[in-house]
Parts: sequence; structure tokens; C-alpha cells
Amino acid sequence: MANLKEIRNRISSVSSTMQITSAMKMVSAAKLKKAQDAITAMRPYANKLTELLQSLSATLDADSGSKYSVQREVKNVLIVPISSNRGLAGAFNSNIIKQTNVLINDVYVDKNVSVLAIGKKVNDAFAKQNRVIANKSTVFDDLAFDNVAAIAEMLMEKFVEGEFDKIELVYNNFKNAATQIVITEQFLPIVPLEGDANVNLDYIFEPSKQEIVETLIPKSLKTQLYKGIRDSFASEHGARMTAMHKATDNATELRDQLKLTYNKARQAAITNEILEIVGGAEALNN
Repeated sequence: MANLKEIRNRISSVSSTMQITSAMKMVSAAKLKKAQDAITAMRPYANKLTELLQSLSATLDADSGSKYSVQREVKNVLIVPISSNRGLAGAFNSNIIKQTNVLINDVYVDKNVSVLAIGKKVNDAFAKQNRVIANKSTVFDDLAFDNVAAIAEMLMEKFVEGEFDKIELVYNNFKNAATQIVITEQFLPIVPLEGDANVNLDYIFEPSKQEIVETLIPKSLKTQLYKGIRDSFASEHGARMTAMHKATDNATELRDQLKLTYNKARQAAITNEILEIVGGAEALNN
């Protein structure tokens, strides 16, 4: 059994760790509320805009389709995994890295796959494989639509120029603070709406469908990427809050066990001292 000083040091260390994890939990909880409100407010607009443009694109003739809808033979693929810049968020980052590796090694095993990293953790993971063509981790320093739009414009340019035939997003979809679902979402080319394209399209288009599509598609793609990053940002704080909550509970349990061990060791030491005193007194009497 460890001596009393060692146990006291461990109790002090665990208590300090518990204070840190508890503080991190509260910070993430505060940030989560703002991030959750932002993605909840944005989702309906982004989803409806995407649905409308997919429906419009499907009704256009093949010759007049958007340059962002061109289907080419897939040879060069760009994956855009979205992680965080910091750890201590449970399996949040490792799930993104794992899914990206599945795409590289299984889904596109015979393709030329590159990575555009959004988040320091995925950049560190795939820089070792020499797959990263750009690192956009600084976008989290100022998460504004204009900053994300610049990244989306770069992706659109690379697709139109034929540098990549397909671009995929990989990110955590925010469901609630305890649940994040890894999503693989095709960014380019635009996926046409399945089924009858004319269903629920009771609209009058001015000046024309073609001009509306050509104008709104870039905005829709920027919104899609911004929504993915916002989803990931909210998921990060939810995952970190949950991870720090569990860490605090584990630290509390460990501290209580150490205190019990300390009390038992202290009681045993006192008992031994009493026995030594009694034994010494008996020896003097004899």
C-alpha cells in the first residue's frame, strides 16, 4: 500500500484535474448554446435552397445545365474533412479521420485522392500521408460566412477547371449535445433531385430558370459549406462538453476512492502506533 504522502499527492492531483475538466465543461456549454442556435436557425434555409436548386437543375436540358452539375469520369477526388483545432472532445476528431480513411482506402482506392483540411487535427493526420493540398484551419479563428465563402469559391474553381472530378465533405452533423453523426456529403458536382423533378414546383420564374440557377448555385454551394462547418462547430462543443462531463465524473469517483484508501491507510498507521505503544508498555511492566 502506498504511503500517506503519495496518496495525498494523488488526491491533490486528481482534484486539480477535476477543477480543470469542470471548467472546460462549463466553457463548452456556454459556447454550445450560441453555436446550436446558429445552426438551428440556418438549417431550414440551407436545406430549402439546396432542394430548390436541385429541382431546378433537374428540369434544365443537359446542354444548358450548370457547369457545377457536369458529370465526369471520376479520376481525381478531393475530400474536405472538417475537424476541430483542439482535442479533448472524445471521439469527435477520430471519427472524422476514420471516415476519411475509409473513403481513401476503400471507396476511392483506385482514384487519385487529395485532402483539403479544415481543422488542425485532420491536417496533422493527413499531412503525414502527403495528401493535403491546403490547410484552412484558421477559418475557426473568425467563423464568418465571407471567410467560408472564399474556401467554397476555391473548391468551385478547382472543379470547373477540371482539377478534381468530385468533391466530398466529411463532417459531424449536430443532433444534440451527446450525439454527433458523421456525414459524407457530395459537394460537387451537384446531385440532381431524385424522382419527378416537377413535383411541388408550383413557381413562376423570372427572368428564367436558367439565369436563376446560374446565379444562385454559387450562393447555394457557399451556404452548403458554411452549414457543414457550422454543424461541425456545434458538434465540437457538444462532444467536448460531454467528454469533460464524463472526465469530471471519473475524476470525482477516483478522488473518492483515493480518500477512502487514504483513510484506511491512516487508520492502519494509527492502529500500528497504538499496538507499538501498548507492546512497549507491556514490555516495561514485565
